[in-house]
Amino acid sequence: MMSLTTATLVVSPSSQVTCSAARRPQTAKVQTDNKKQRQNKVGLGGEKKELSWQCVEGCGACCKLQKGPSYPSPEEIFTDPSDVQLYNSLIGPDGWCIHYEKSTRKCSIYSERPYFCRAEPEVFESLFGVKEKNFNKEACSFCRDSIKQIYGYNSKELYNFNKSIRSSSS
Repeated sequence: MMSLTTATLVVSPSSQVTCSAARRPQTAKVQTDNKKQRQNKVGLGGEKKELSWQCVEGCGACCKLQKGPSYPSPEEIFTDPSDVQLYNSLIGPDGWCIHYEKSTRKCSIYSERPYFCRAEPEVFESLFGVKEKNFNKEACSFCRDSIKQIYGYNSKELYNFNKSIRSSSS
C-alpha cells in the first residue's frame, strides 16, 4: 500500500531551504507486515541476527570478471599495477575467468588462486576498506549484487546463496 507524503519547502531570507514532510499513518495491514519483517530479522533473544557469509559451491558469479560499467574497473580497485595486469590476464574472451570451468562450475586453480579471488576479511579491508566487523554484511551484499547481475533476481543461484547464509546465521 502507498502512503501519502506531503512536503513543504520554506526558503528563508538567508537562502536556507527547510523541508518538512508529513506522512499519512499506515494501515493496520502494512503495520502487521512491518512487524513480521522485524521478527524475521530478530533472533529468539530479541537480538538482530548477524549474517554469516559463505561461498556457495556451483555459483561462480565472482568468476565473471567483466561485470559491466556499474562495477569498478581493476584500475579503480588495485593500487599495484601488477595486480591490475594479473586481473586483466585472467579475463577470457567471454568475460569469465580463464580458470573457471563452466561445465563443473569450479575454479581449476582454487587452492592457488590470487589473493583478490579470496573473500576474506583481510582482502575486503585492503581492496575495499571494509573493516573486519563489517565483513559478513558487506561480503553478503557483494555476492548478492554479483549473483543478481550475472544470473538474475529469480535465479537458483540467488536462492541457494540466500538459503545458505540464512541457515549459517541460525
